[in-house]
Amino acid sequence: MLRGVDLALPARALVRVEGANGTGKSTLLRLLARIDAPSEGRVTGRPRTAYVPERFPAALPFTAAGYLVHLGRVHGLRAAEAAARADRWLTRFGAAAHARTPLAELSKGTSQKVAVAQALLAEPELLVLDEAWTGLDTEAREVLDRAGAERVAAGATVVYVDHDPRRLAGAVDAAYRVEGLGLAAAPLATGFEPRVRIEATAPPGTPLPPGLPGAPAYTLSDDGTARLTVPATHSDALLAALLSARPRWHIGCVQQARGAHPAPESAPHGTPTRDGDPAP
Repeated sequence: MLRGVDLALPARALVRVEGANGTGKSTLLRLLARIDAPSEGRVTGRPRTAYVPERFPAALPFTAAGYLVHLGRVHGLRAAEAAARADRWLTRFGAAAHARTPLAELSKGTSQKVAVAQALLAEPELLVLDEAWTGLDTEAREVLDRAGAERVAAGATVVYVDHDPRRLAGAVDAAYRVEGLGLAAAPLATGFEPRVRIEATAPPGTPLPPGLPGAPAYTLSDDGTARLTVPATHSDALLAALLSARPRWHIGCVQQARGAHPAPESAPHGTPTRDGDPAP
């Protein structure tokens, strides 16, 4: 149970939710994802949302690829596009060989890869990850780390819970702790390298140069806009690589990714509130 919670999620941010077992972290995430409705108060904002639970309900009458295509269609994608995205994400997570395997026959780890893939193929504006790394192998966890950074670079908000306090600690923009029945701001982890976000443009269709310094997470839009996130120690080298490329990339914005953001007056993403005495 949660009471007295008033949370406005910042846009283009990675948000960590902490707390002991049983304090209500999953309840908060399910409210943000609109899986559950508050008994009092309201959740405002209607971003395109995707949710990954800790335990994926694998006993569904689909193959892995069939399930992803079905969810893609639910999100409004054409069948061909949904199939292409399903194949791309299964490949990234190392699960392409299981595309035609019934969900009920998948291992826990592969089932979790499908669960994560169904959320990412929707390219959500709000991505909610509730212990989504549980059951994934090391390589798949790194893919999910990078995918979360890519969603933030694309302008989305990513909210996550994970039992490992080091998970994405160096990239977190804001953190909250569930304690008692409420929610409080939590300090950001120290001792981690800050990250820098860079926005650059080139003629439409221009690919990013290969082997960019720092192996940045990035998104590349059809209009030629690239949004990249890289460790701060690599930012100067990345800028130099973009500026020396042919065709040359034009730098539009450079900003530090770390640091808590103040809650905006009008939050663009899911915001649990209650009239008078906020609480989900």
